Amino acid sequence: MGLLAGKRALILGIANEKSIAWSIAQAFSREGAEIALTYAGDAFEKRVHPLAESIGSKIVISCDVRSDIEIANAFASLATHWDSFDILVHSIAYANKDDLKGSFLDTSREGFSTALDISAYSLIACLRAAKPLMKGSNPSVLTMSYYGGQKVFPSYNVMGVAKAALEMSVKYLAEAVGPEGIRVNAISAGPIKTLAAAGVGGFNQIAGIVQAKAPLRNNITQADVANAALYLSSDLARGVTGEIHFVDNGYNVIGL
Repeated sequence: MGLLAGKRALILGIANEKSIAWSIAQAFSREGAEIALTYAGDAFEKRVHPLAESIGSKIVISCDVRSDIEIANAFASLATHWDSFDILVHSIAYANKDDLKGSFLDTSREGFSTALDISAYSLIACLRAAKPLMKGSNPSVLTMSYYGGQKVFPSYNVMGVAKAALEMSVKYLAEAVGPEGIRVNAISAGPIKTLAAAGVGGFNQIAGIVQAKAPLRNNITQADVANAALYLSSDLARGVTGEIHFVDNGYNVIGL
Protein backbone atom coordinates (compact mmCIF):
# COMPACT_ATOMS: atom_id res chain seq x y z
CA MET A 1 0.00 0.00 0.00
CA GLY A 2 1.40 3.38 -1.01
CA LEU A 3 1.30 6.54 1.03
CA LEU A 4 -1.51 7.93 -1.17
CA ALA A 5 -3.33 4.67 -1.92
CA GLY A 6 -6.99 5.30 -2.71
CA LYS A 7 -6.53 9.05 -3.13
CA ARG A 8 -7.21 11.17 -6.21
CA ALA A 9 -5.02 14.14 -7.10
CA LEU A 10 -5.51 16.96 -9.60
CA ILE A 11 -2.20 18.53 -10.61
CA LEU A 12 -2.08 21.91 -12.36
CA GLY A 13 1.01 23.39 -13.96
CA ILE A 14 3.00 20.76 -15.82
CA ALA A 15 4.94 22.42 -18.64
CA ASN A 16 7.35 19.60 -19.53
CA GLU A 17 9.27 16.70 -18.01
CA LYS A 18 11.46 19.09 -15.97
CA SER A 19 8.50 20.69 -14.19
CA ILE A 20 8.25 20.35 -10.43
CA ALA A 21 4.59 19.48 -11.00
CA TRP A 22 5.61 16.53 -13.17
CA SER A 23 7.94 15.17 -10.50
CA ILE A 24 5.08 15.47 -8.01
CA ALA A 25 2.73 13.66 -10.39
CA GLN A 26 5.23 10.80 -10.73
CA ALA A 27 5.73 10.54 -6.97
CA PHE A 28 1.98 10.60 -6.27
CA SER A 29 1.35 7.94 -8.90
CA ARG A 30 4.13 5.77 -7.47
CA GLU A 31 2.50 6.03 -4.03
CA GLY A 32 -0.87 4.86 -5.29
CA ALA A 33 -2.78 8.03 -6.16
CA GLU A 34 -5.03 8.31 -9.20
CA ILE A 35 -3.89 11.37 -11.17
CA ALA A 36 -5.63 14.00 -13.30
CA LEU A 37 -3.62 16.69 -15.11
CA THR A 38 -4.38 20.04 -16.70
CA TYR A 39 -2.76 22.04 -19.46
CA ALA A 40 -3.08 25.60 -20.77
CA GLY A 41 -3.03 25.89 -24.56
CA ASP A 42 -2.25 23.63 -27.50
CA ALA A 43 1.53 23.75 -27.07
CA PHE A 44 1.32 22.39 -23.53
CA GLU A 45 -1.35 19.85 -24.44
CA LYS A 46 1.11 18.16 -26.80
CA ARG A 47 3.63 17.86 -23.98
CA VAL A 48 1.23 16.83 -21.19
CA HIS A 49 -0.65 14.00 -22.94
CA PRO A 50 2.39 11.72 -23.38
CA LEU A 51 3.43 12.36 -19.77
CA ALA A 52 -0.07 11.50 -18.56
CA GLU A 53 -0.02 8.26 -20.54
CA SER A 54 3.31 7.28 -19.00
CA ILE A 55 1.78 7.22 -15.49
CA GLY A 56 -1.57 5.78 -16.56
CA SER A 57 -3.50 9.04 -16.14
CA LYS A 58 -6.61 9.06 -18.30
CA ILE A 59 -7.86 12.52 -17.30
CA VAL A 60 -6.19 15.46 -19.05
CA ILE A 61 -8.17 18.70 -18.98
CA SER A 62 -7.74 22.16 -20.50
CA CYS A 63 -7.52 24.90 -17.86
CA ASP A 64 -6.28 28.42 -18.54
CA VAL A 65 -6.34 29.96 -15.07
CA ARG A 66 -6.63 33.49 -16.48
CA SER A 67 -10.31 32.76 -17.17
CA ASP A 68 -12.98 31.99 -14.55
CA ILE A 69 -15.01 30.34 -17.30
CA GLU A 70 -12.08 28.05 -18.19
CA ILE A 71 -11.64 27.15 -14.52
CA ALA A 72 -15.35 26.42 -14.10
CA ASN A 73 -15.37 24.28 -17.25
CA ALA A 74 -12.28 22.38 -16.11
CA PHE A 75 -13.82 21.39 -12.80
CA ALA A 76 -17.13 20.57 -14.47
CA SER A 77 -15.19 18.26 -16.78
CA LEU A 78 -13.36 16.72 -13.82
CA ALA A 79 -16.72 16.06 -12.13
CA THR A 80 -17.75 13.87 -15.07
CA HIS A 81 -14.83 11.55 -14.17
CA TRP A 82 -14.66 11.86 -10.38
CA ASP A 83 -17.47 12.54 -7.91
CA SER A 84 -14.81 13.73 -5.45
CA PHE A 85 -11.06 14.10 -5.11
CA ASP A 86 -8.55 14.51 -2.30
CA ILE A 87 -5.53 16.55 -3.43
CA LEU A 88 -5.15 19.75 -5.44
CA VAL A 89 -1.61 20.72 -6.48
CA HIS A 90 -1.22 24.26 -7.84
CA SER A 91 2.18 24.71 -9.52
CA ILE A 92 1.49 27.75 -11.68
CA ALA A 93 3.43 31.00 -11.95
CA TYR A 94 4.03 33.50 -14.72
CA ALA A 95 5.44 36.97 -15.24
CA ASN A 96 6.35 38.81 -18.42
CA LYS A 97 10.00 38.12 -19.24
CA ASP A 98 10.80 41.85 -19.37
CA ASP A 99 9.70 42.12 -15.74
CA LEU A 100 12.20 39.44 -14.65
CA LYS A 101 15.29 41.46 -15.46
CA GLY A 102 16.53 44.95 -14.74
CA SER A 103 14.96 47.11 -12.04
CA PHE A 104 11.75 46.31 -10.17
CA LEU A 105 10.98 50.03 -10.47
CA ASP A 106 10.33 49.50 -14.18
CA THR A 107 7.51 46.99 -13.61
CA SER A 108 4.53 48.00 -15.71
CA ARG A 109 0.97 48.11 -14.41
CA GLU A 110 0.04 45.39 -16.89
CA GLY A 111 3.02 43.27 -15.91
CA PHE A 112 2.19 43.58 -12.22
CA SER A 113 -1.43 42.62 -12.83
CA THR A 114 -0.47 39.65 -15.00
CA ALA A 115 2.00 38.23 -12.46
CA LEU A 116 -0.35 38.59 -9.50
CA ASP A 117 -3.34 37.22 -11.40
CA ILE A 118 -1.70 34.06 -12.75
CA SER A 119 0.73 33.37 -9.91
CA ALA A 120 -1.40 34.17 -6.85
CA TYR A 121 -5.09 34.79 -7.59
CA SER A 122 -5.35 31.58 -9.60
CA LEU A 123 -4.89 29.55 -6.40
CA ILE A 124 -7.94 31.25 -4.88
CA ALA A 125 -10.01 30.79 -8.02
CA CYS A 126 -9.06 27.12 -8.42
CA LEU A 127 -9.71 26.25 -4.80
CA ARG A 128 -13.11 27.96 -4.92
CA ALA A 129 -14.02 25.78 -7.92
CA ALA A 130 -12.48 22.66 -6.40
CA LYS A 131 -14.03 22.94 -2.93
CA PRO A 132 -17.38 21.26 -3.74
CA LEU A 133 -15.50 18.18 -4.97
CA MET A 134 -12.95 18.00 -2.13
CA LYS A 135 -14.97 15.75 0.15
CA GLY A 136 -12.40 13.18 1.27
CA SER A 137 -11.30 12.44 4.83
CA ASN A 138 -8.18 14.61 4.70
CA PRO A 139 -8.30 16.88 1.61
CA SER A 140 -5.14 18.81 0.85
CA VAL A 141 -4.20 21.81 -1.29
CA LEU A 142 -0.56 22.47 -2.09
CA THR A 143 1.10 25.32 -4.00
CA MET A 144 4.68 26.18 -4.92
CA SER A 145 6.50 29.25 -3.66
CA TYR A 146 10.07 30.55 -3.47
CA TYR A 147 12.13 32.49 -0.89
CA GLY A 148 12.01 35.48 -3.24
CA GLY A 149 8.55 36.09 -1.78
CA GLN A 150 10.20 36.91 1.56
CA LYS A 151 13.64 38.28 0.64
CA VAL A 152 15.02 40.19 -2.36
CA PHE A 153 16.76 38.18 -5.09
CA PRO A 154 18.37 39.50 -8.31
CA SER A 155 15.83 40.02 -11.11
CA TYR A 156 13.06 38.09 -9.32
CA ASN A 157 11.25 41.41 -9.13
CA VAL A 158 7.48 41.23 -9.58
CA MET A 159 7.48 37.47 -9.13
CA GLY A 160 8.73 38.01 -5.59
CA VAL A 161 5.73 40.23 -4.91
CA ALA A 162 3.46 37.60 -6.47
CA LYS A 163 4.95 34.86 -4.27
CA ALA A 164 4.45 37.05 -1.20
CA ALA A 165 0.79 37.38 -2.16
CA LEU A 166 0.60 33.63 -2.78
CA GLU A 167 2.05 32.81 0.65
CA MET A 168 -0.41 35.06 2.46
CA SER A 169 -3.20 33.59 0.34
CA VAL A 170 -2.18 30.14 1.65
CA LYS A 171 -2.65 31.34 5.22
CA TYR A 172 -5.98 33.06 4.62
CA LEU A 173 -7.26 30.14 2.57
CA ALA A 174 -6.21 27.70 5.30
CA GLU A 175 -8.52 29.57 7.67
CA ALA A 176 -11.29 29.93 5.09
CA VAL A 177 -11.58 26.23 4.23
CA GLY A 178 -10.30 24.73 7.47
CA PRO A 179 -13.81 24.24 8.90
CA GLU A 180 -14.48 21.84 5.98
CA GLY A 181 -11.33 19.91 6.89
CA ILE A 182 -9.36 21.11 3.85
CA ARG A 183 -5.69 21.81 4.50
CA VAL A 184 -3.72 24.42 2.49
CA ASN A 185 0.08 24.57 2.44
CA ALA A 186 2.96 25.77 0.28
CA ILE A 187 6.42 24.44 -0.46
CA SER A 188 9.11 27.11 -0.79
CA ALA A 189 11.57 25.34 -3.06
CA GLY A 190 15.17 26.29 -3.66
CA PRO A 191 16.32 27.19 -7.18
CA ILE A 192 15.76 24.41 -9.73
CA LYS A 193 16.40 24.54 -13.48
CA THR A 194 12.89 24.48 -14.91
CA LEU A 195 11.17 26.24 -17.82
CA ALA A 196 9.89 28.89 -15.41
CA ALA A 197 13.32 29.47 -13.85
CA ALA A 198 14.87 30.01 -17.27
CA GLY A 199 12.94 33.26 -17.56
CA VAL A 200 14.54 34.79 -14.44
CA GLY A 201 17.50 36.92 -15.46
CA GLY A 202 19.51 36.25 -12.29
CA PHE A 203 18.81 32.52 -11.99
CA ASN A 204 22.36 31.23 -12.51
CA GLN A 205 23.73 33.74 -10.02
CA ILE A 206 21.11 32.75 -7.45
CA ALA A 207 21.71 29.02 -7.93
CA GLY A 208 25.46 29.44 -7.57
CA ILE A 209 25.22 31.39 -4.32
CA VAL A 210 22.67 28.99 -2.82
CA GLN A 211 24.88 26.01 -3.63
CA ALA A 212 27.85 27.67 -1.94
CA LYS A 213 26.04 28.97 1.15
CA ALA A 214 23.23 26.50 1.96
CA PRO A 215 24.03 24.34 5.01
CA LEU A 216 23.93 21.19 2.85
CA ARG A 217 26.14 22.89 0.19
CA ASN A 218 23.99 21.89 -2.73
CA ASN A 219 20.92 22.79 -4.76
CA ILE A 220 17.79 20.70 -4.52
CA THR A 221 16.16 18.57 -7.20
CA GLN A 222 12.59 18.20 -8.41
CA ALA A 223 12.47 14.88 -6.55
CA ASP A 224 13.29 16.61 -3.26
CA VAL A 225 10.23 18.80 -3.68
CA ALA A 226 8.07 15.86 -4.74
CA ASN A 227 9.00 13.93 -1.60
CA ALA A 228 8.00 16.87 0.59
CA ALA A 229 4.77 17.17 -1.40
CA LEU A 230 4.04 13.51 -0.64
CA TYR A 231 4.28 14.18 3.08
CA LEU A 232 2.20 17.36 3.03
CA SER A 233 -0.52 15.74 0.89
CA SER A 234 -0.71 12.53 2.89
CA ASP A 235 -2.38 11.59 6.15
CA LEU A 236 1.01 11.97 7.86
CA ALA A 237 0.45 15.76 7.69
CA ARG A 238 -3.15 15.66 8.91
CA GLY A 239 -2.42 18.37 11.50
CA VAL A 240 -0.48 20.68 9.17
CA THR A 241 -2.11 23.65 7.43
CA GLY A 242 -1.27 27.26 6.60
CA GLU A 243 2.44 26.42 6.46
CA ILE A 244 5.22 27.58 4.13
CA HIS A 245 7.51 24.55 4.13
CA PHE A 246 11.07 25.20 2.96
CA VAL A 247 12.82 22.62 0.78
CA ASP A 248 16.06 24.47 0.02
CA ASN A 249 18.86 22.55 1.75
CA GLY A 250 18.56 25.04 4.61
CA TYR A 251 19.47 28.18 2.69
CA ASN A 252 16.66 30.19 4.31
CA VAL A 253 18.26 29.91 7.78
CA ILE A 254 21.51 31.62 6.69
CA GLY A 255 22.00 35.29 7.55
CA LEU A 256 25.58 35.94 6.48
